Amino acid sequence: MRHFDEIHAVALNRKGGAKALEKLLRKPKSAAALRKIPDDRWLSSMTKNVFRAGFVWRVVEHKWAEFERVFGRFDVHGVAYLSDEAIEAMLEDPAIIRHRRKLLAARENAAFLLELAAEHGSAATYFANFPREEFVDLLDDLKKRACRMGGTSAQYFLREMGKDSFILSRDVVAALKREKVIDGAANSKRDRRAVQDAFNRWCEQSGRSLTEISRILAMSIES
Repeated sequence: MRHFDEIHAVALNRKGGAKALEKLLRKPKSAAALRKIPDDRWLSSMTKNVFRAGFVWRVVEHKWAEFERVFGRFDVHGVAYLSDEAIEAMLEDPAIIRHRRKLLAARENAAFLLELAAEHGSAATYFANFPREEFVDLLDDLKKRACRMGGTSAQYFLREMGKDSFILSRDVVAALKREKVIDGAANSKRDRRAVQDAFNRWCEQSGRSLTEISRILAMSIES
């Protein structure tokens, strides 16, 4: 595994210099900013990323205003206590994507967010306070306790909300393999720990966030 400066240099060369590269990066929100996000917005993003999985993202985005309407702006208590009859009514609404299991996942995830609020004061506090050095543990927790938050769905959800995060996209995985951090798709617990350790070291070397490092890794790959 190379020093991050060397990987950064590859991305700089591919993207035409420092100014051009920096324009392509985004910084995560602070913990204080994350804590201010209402829990209904966390539920909305979770649900959106559940529906994005295996589907055309632009179609989900196009219909999202209708999802907000149908789910009552994703009021967490309201969604958690939706009746089976209410879910059945949603399945008759042509304005949204009518996928029973994913609609039910919204109800389950609302209940999960209520659990987090009971444990931490708010779901936002839980996400905000989770250390970036243990990001893979946050992903594992979401996979175990939330519904349909495995794979990259949780990663995209957390990135969308502004949580400091990495996304194991095709290009990021290719970069990690090139750096000999992993051999395959980082599906095993051992591989995910190796990924976390590599990101932690690159954070120390560069002073950058997981979010920035993830993007720079992706941009260091020919695509």
